[in-house]
Amino acid sequence: MDCVTTTDIKELPLLSRGKVRDIYEAGPDSLLIITTDRISAFDVIMDDPIPHKGVVLNQITLFWMEMFKDLVPNHLLATDVKDFPKVLAPHASMLEGRSVLVKRAKPLAIECIVRGYITGSGWKDYLKTGSVCGHKLPEGLRESDKLEKPLFTPSTKAELGAHDENISVAEAMRITGESLATQAQDLTIGIYSAAREYAEKRGIIIADTKFEFGTVNEGGQEKLILIDEVLTPDSSRFWPMSDYAPGRGQQSFDKQFLRDWLEEIKFDKRPPAPKIPQEIIDQTRAKYLEAYRLLTGRDLGV
Repeated sequence: MDCVTTTDIKELPLLSRGKVRDIYEAGPDSLLIITTDRISAFDVIMDDPIPHKGVVLNQITLFWMEMFKDLVPNHLLATDVKDFPKVLAPHASMLEGRSVLVKRAKPLAIECIVRGYITGSGWKDYLKTGSVCGHKLPEGLRESDKLEKPLFTPSTKAELGAHDENISVAEAMRITGESLATQAQDLTIGIYSAAREYAEKRGIIIADTKFEFGTVNEGGQEKLILIDEVLTPDSSRFWPMSDYAPGRGQQSFDKQFLRDWLEEIKFDKRPPAPKIPQEIIDQTRAKYLEAYRLLTGRDLGV
């Protein structure tokens, strides 16, 4: 499989180029989503890719979407390049393993975040206020403690390069409407709870994650579906159970490893990005591949 940093499919209109994904219009109601090997940290896209990271993210997403297809419908139309439009045949090598053909949905205007452990910005909020995104928590919690119940802590969606802002559940309902926000909240907590239980049996703690939902019109009715990436090392905090100990930050399978290196070199979190040493690239790549192996019980063969 190729290492892919940027795509250039002239046969299809390019709709967006995000931090990681390139999205093309494949038809009136379908999109081609390509997960590249780009990596971002602190909302800055690094110049150096992590080889095959995009394949890992795409394949983990497909694994979870298959697992939860009876709980929530998703946007998938085709996952094998052989089933893609014939116009994409010349790009098959580049697309293999890292791309999907999906239904075109209208994304919800909120990020659906769920926290099962107190860490990151949630821990900082707790130290200041005793709460996380409006959820009052017990006194005396330690960093990385498991929460009694997972918390739904939605946020706004920022433009590329800007930061999302945490909002209350009430504000999420105001933005999307009560019915959609309630559905999204219930699905977010339900999927996360089931995934967390599964992952723990595989040696991984999923501390928190975010989901994307969108709506499609089917039979004249607006239907909520699961879109984008699902429970990947980019959208979640994955911790190894073997090293877990509350009261401190945790080792991780996600890009926190890269973030920690950037903090060590005192990166000012603004472009231009620093050159990533090969050792950091190799170790980050190994963490992504190990997360895939532990979750699925398979090797990617890259």
